[in-house]
Amino acid sequence: MLTVTSVNVNGLRAAAKKGFVEWLAGTSADAVCLQEVRAEEAQLPEEVRAPEGWFTVHAPAAAKGRAGVSLYTRREPDAVRIGFGSAEFDTAGRYVEADLPGVTVASLYLPSGEVGTERQDEKYRFMGEFLPYLKELRTRAAADGREVVVCGDWNIAHQEADLKNWKANRKNAGFLPEEREWLSRVLDEGDGGYVDVVRGLHPEQEGPYSWWSYRGRAFDNDSGWRIDYQIATPGLAAKAVKAHVERAATHDERWSDHAPVTAVYEM
Repeated sequence: MLTVTSVNVNGLRAAAKKGFVEWLAGTSADAVCLQEVRAEEAQLPEEVRAPEGWFTVHAPAAAKGRAGVSLYTRREPDAVRIGFGSAEFDTAGRYVEADLPGVTVASLYLPSGEVGTERQDEKYRFMGEFLPYLKELRTRAAADGREVVVCGDWNIAHQEADLKNWKANRKNAGFLPEEREWLSRVLDEGDGGYVDVVRGLHPEQEGPYSWWSYRGRAFDNDSGWRIDYQIATPGLAAKAVKAHVERAATHDERWSDHAPVTAVYEM
């Protein structure tokens, strides 16, 4: 069995003070993918930077206090790669991948965007570079007899079932037609060739949401978005036996505005 968890921690130092350390100590995951770490390795406390029983790789952004992705694995990876060959984004703390036996696990933090601003243009540039890389990764892995799972905050709700208030968000970043079309390409058998693992296991379910705004009573009302995905090659997706969002019992027990998304693969 291979258990993989992905979570946007909304600042790892803050999350560590709110319950992340205890969560990590109790998880059964073999690999944990973190996004929006927002800290350099030296700024992290020891129990977060290099916790006992884990091999860690941290890929901070060159811009201090922004983005940042990390990977925690129970066994030492055969290889680790930061970035995906992009002159613009390889130092932006957006992507890291590690080779484990038979599978490459990646942590992705796709830009969130904001309509009518440079941030949205940045998001589109990232998407434009990242899809060709995903295809290349899939091809390279297949040649090595490996599967792939790209976990993380993709910052796109793909379908109406992936966010509570979809009608009110049709012109907002994260649910724009061109963003959703791009994610459809990632998941198109004849294009990107990947599979949305959680949706594959829960085809009729609203959500399950993985992010709730801190504003208002979004969490209490379960007025959320499903923007955190495990996107896998078909061979690995077919081995997924269960997946769920580790939603906190109460608002006060949350250590991030996102919840961990966990999938179990029968290898």
